[in-house]
Amino acid sequence: MRKRNLNGKYLAAATAAVLLAAALTACGTAASSGNSSAASAAQTSQITQNTQTEQSSGEQYTGTSDNSSSDAALDTESLFTDRDLTQTADLSEAEYITVKDGENVTITSEGTYVFTGTASDATIIVEAGDEDKVQLVLDGVSISNKDFPCIYVKNADKVFVTTTDTENSLFVIGTFTDDGTTNTDAVIFSKDGLVLNGTGTLNISSSDNGISCKDDLKITGGTYYISSQSDALEANDSVYMEDGVIVIKTGEDGVHVENDEDDTVGNFYMGGGSLTITAGDDAVHATTILQIDGGEINISAAEGLEATWVQINDGTISITASDDGINGAYKSSAYTPTIEINGGTITIDIGAGDTDAVDSNGNLYINGGTLDITARSAFDYDGTAEYNGGTIIVNGVQVNSITNQMMGGMGMQQGGFGGQPGDFGGQGGFGQQGGTQPGGNTGFGPRR
Repeated sequence: MRKRNLNGKYLAAATAAVLLAAALTACGTAASSGNSSAASAAQTSQITQNTQTEQSSGEQYTGTSDNSSSDAALDTESLFTDRDLTQTADLSEAEYITVKDGENVTITSEGTYVFTGTASDATIIVEAGDEDKVQLVLDGVSISNKDFPCIYVKNADKVFVTTTDTENSLFVIGTFTDDGTTNTDAVIFSKDGLVLNGTGTLNISSSDNGISCKDDLKITGGTYYISSQSDALEANDSVYMEDGVIVIKTGEDGVHVENDEDDTVGNFYMGGGSLTITAGDDAVHATTILQIDGGEINISAAEGLEATWVQINDGTISITASDDGINGAYKSSAYTPTIEINGGTITIDIGAGDTDAVDSNGNLYINGGTLDITARSAFDYDGTAEYNGGTIIVNGVQVNSITNQMMGGMGMQQGGFGGQPGDFGGQGGFGQQGGTQPGGNTGFGPRR
């Protein structure tokens, strides 16, 4: 069940919260009480008196933004169309194509295309009109390439990659070659909007990125096993997940959302489904907003969830990391770094060292949910901290306040990493072609 964001019905409390925040700042108090909707009113008053330096990047904390939780929340009602959420393609006018060794298939017009067969050195290319919607239905297809994407979207309005109730495999094992000025560095590479849905399974193994989309990437159904040496899921503007099962094993980021030309975009949203990530770097890295409204997330990585504004409203989240578990950092100029927990069940287990379970380079609001932390440092924040509700457990003890780098902890060593994750120890995979269980020799060596 999705939680709705706290709204203006508590507006009357805002004035009191401002006075309270100012008083606490003067006293040097680490945490204050109030409600979430008062956060935006209190934020500017508190932040401007807490100018600090972010040691990890050297950027100065200026606290010029005063966005409320509702300002940062994504409009979830508009993220997915009915067709995005439809898991079975309309095949009444579909064209059926069998892939063959050494032969590319180029789609030039809107329509539904069903692919079957096994091939090597073959690419499905979409080069349609700007307004065309193309649906690629994978019906038991297997493609393996040495140096080029298995699916390459050059142009379209939107492309759907839909699996039937079958198993499908796409592999690239060598060094990717460019297409002119385009760095085609993923098994599925799309310049335009991309939707992954369906009822079947898609196995992806890559010597570079798994799936790369230069627009919006949406996942609404299907099962995906992705093994990659670089980022598993990569998008410029957004990654939105409403349902489905995704299992990722990667040498770098599990999900990476970043637009080099615009730091006001780059959002991650999860409303349901299951996401399991083993990553050498960040499990989920978003530039602007990282919002979780439901689903199940299991993470084993160097760092867990990172964005400028992290908002967790519901869901079950388990994070094992050698660095920070949840990090609100300087990624976007649109927002003050903020972590906001309104609901859900969150378990964080952090390795020893200069690490924090919850680290905000700006503000921290805990309004609900259950947060169970095992770490030497439970919280670290540079702006305002408010504990307004929910359950906080630190090293087995329930607490009723948010401390700042003061949890002595138990100095636990992480199991399973043997040091900080670093280099990708060889290309992983998901068993033999056509298999569904992870295999290969993926490893995580010491950070160099």
